[in-house]
Amino acid sequence: MSTVAAGRGRKPAKVKITREDLLGTERRWRRFGEPTPAGGSLNEDSTPDHGLFGPGSVAWEVLLHPATIVFLNAAQSVVQIKGYNPVNAGLRDRDPMSRKAREGTLTMMDVFDRLSRNSGMHAPMWLGDSKTARLMAKHLHTIHKKVVGDVIDTARPELGGYDASEPRDAMWAALTEMHPMLRVYEAFAFRDGRLPHRLSPAQRDQFIAETGAYLRLVGAPEEDIPTTMAELGALYEKYADLFEPSKTVYTIPDTGEDWFKLVMRTVVKNFHISHLRAAIPYALQTSLVELPVMGALPAKMRTSMGLSPRRDKAAVLAAKLFLPVAWLMQQGPYERYVLRRMWGPDSIRLLESARRLHERTLAERAMGQLIAGPAEAPTPAA
Repeated sequence: MSTVAAGRGRKPAKVKITREDLLGTERRWRRFGEPTPAGGSLNEDSTPDHGLFGPGSVAWEVLLHPATIVFLNAAQSVVQIKGYNPVNAGLRDRDPMSRKAREGTLTMMDVFDRLSRNSGMHAPMWLGDSKTARLMAKHLHTIHKKVVGDVIDTARPELGGYDASEPRDAMWAALTEMHPMLRVYEAFAFRDGRLPHRLSPAQRDQFIAETGAYLRLVGAPEEDIPTTMAELGALYEKYADLFEPSKTVYTIPDTGEDWFKLVMRTVVKNFHISHLRAAIPYALQTSLVELPVMGALPAKMRTSMGLSPRRDKAAVLAAKLFLPVAWLMQQGPYERYVLRRMWGPDSIRLLESARRLHERTLAERAMGQLIAGPAEAPTPAA
């Protein structure tokens, strides 16, 4: 949907949102032609190119589950907007959504479109072959070169500035995707004939170790890349000042306005009844599941979001009470609803290919363990 780049107070050029606008086409997510799925090409030694993670990995076990597909956007958004302050500052100053809000042209379709590209543009890196992953990472790195600012928080100038393409902020942008991914999987994924439960300590460490391939792709500093949950915890401590709760991080340095409130006011001002087509799936991916999703996150992360003790307890309780609804939301019909709107056609194809490959690999592994016998069988990844 197009809007005019006009001054504050101008109306967007297009008011009505159609179903075709909402669903979009591959162009919303695609940047370098149709992505090649993991295993769809060969390495130089003629072995299948499985990309960053590949079948049988804990990363794919987590990522490919319907609960992850449904709740990842909510988890990533809440952590990056309310948790890691440099990402919030970048959205505040440089994101097109914030810019359009200052111009007065922002609509609900713009907000929906921004959220829908989160996972859909990352899926090629997680589920594509190596070339596909590199191309998308290069594209996002180029885009993020524009996300630079001198001020993270107007009330805390000692924090300095932010640069989304530089190692520190690129690393945390990736970690605030992958760590919440693990937590919503453990909190909401019904699997193995059991209620949602944590992976074993060894599997959790393996997930973090596998995440290293993604961190290297985006340019994270090698000395900071964690290989275990304990090392990830230490990394949070090292950068704790960037996760401290703050309300002033929302303040636009040049105008003193709260960028998030400005976004909401502008969307309401430009609202049309047809915008419900975008507002409903957006709310289902954000505000309507925000409290239980926050309850699934680590206690220190909830603290960084500024939750009061009472709201913190409410979030933890909500994550438990939400389980029946979470079960319904990860069933086929709703997962397909989310996939088409929030991930896109290319991601659907990548996901279906990865699931087939992963299931076949796990079946072959199980058969190998059966033949080898319990004493010789290796520990499964997940």
